[in-house]
Amino acid sequence: METTRFWDALPARAREALLRAGAPVVIRPGAFLMREHTRASQVFVLRAGAVKVWVDRDGDMAILDVLGPGDLAGEMEAVDGGVRHANVEAMTRVDALVLPAARFRGVLDAHPGSVWAVAAVLSERLRDSNDMRVAHFPDDPERRLATRLLRLVSRFGSPVKEERLDKEERLDKEERPDGPADAPDAVVDEGGVQVRVPVSQQDLGRWAGMGRRKVAQILAAEPVRGGLTVARSSIVVRSVDALHRLAGHDTD
Repeated sequence: METTRFWDALPARAREALLRAGAPVVIRPGAFLMREHTRASQVFVLRAGAVKVWVDRDGDMAILDVLGPGDLAGEMEAVDGGVRHANVEAMTRVDALVLPAARFRGVLDAHPGSVWAVAAVLSERLRDSNDMRVAHFPDDPERRLATRLLRLVSRFGSPVKEERLDKEERLDKEERPDGPADAPDAVVDEGGVQVRVPVSQQDLGRWAGMGRRKVAQILAAEPVRGGLTVARSSIVVRSVDALHRLAGHDTD
């Protein structure tokens, strides 16, 4: 599953215009770029780091997405002028460009082709939302979890070769009584992918619409068992093809 990055879809001249129009900011982990139900009118273009987009429902967190370099946050409110539909919280240190919504729209107006970059982002997110809805009817938690993991791989994945899990990751696995069974402690085979974003099993459940225990059960069962490690600071995927099969994608 490929995700659409706003920055990559943007024409070169529009990128230059945004760099001139925006102000660089650094956001610390745990800080909010925007909060649900407010009317702040800023748009963020992420340059480095990761943020989670989530909503509060009666004290419970539901994660809508995890965004990274090249992604856009705040575009919906810039388009319709409505209140913020979700919180956007930094998971790591984040480097971003920030600019008022009116100035953002001005850049798009001055570079007409750039509006298609926003349209591509919105289209991709709508497709993902529809895919999640389909996976609820009938209920298919394995597919939902696999698609969330594939989104992380697409946005943040980097290849690893003969890399050993660090001490923190091993300890984190040992501390999890419901962690995936038989997960290897040492070598990551060539061809594996590592996602260095602090996404926990609980976060994956909040994102995929299930409890943490169900996430652990899926990770411990075939065909995922031994092919994926969720640790405190990173996720290691030893077989991306296995995730595609779990998500119902054709891997031929």
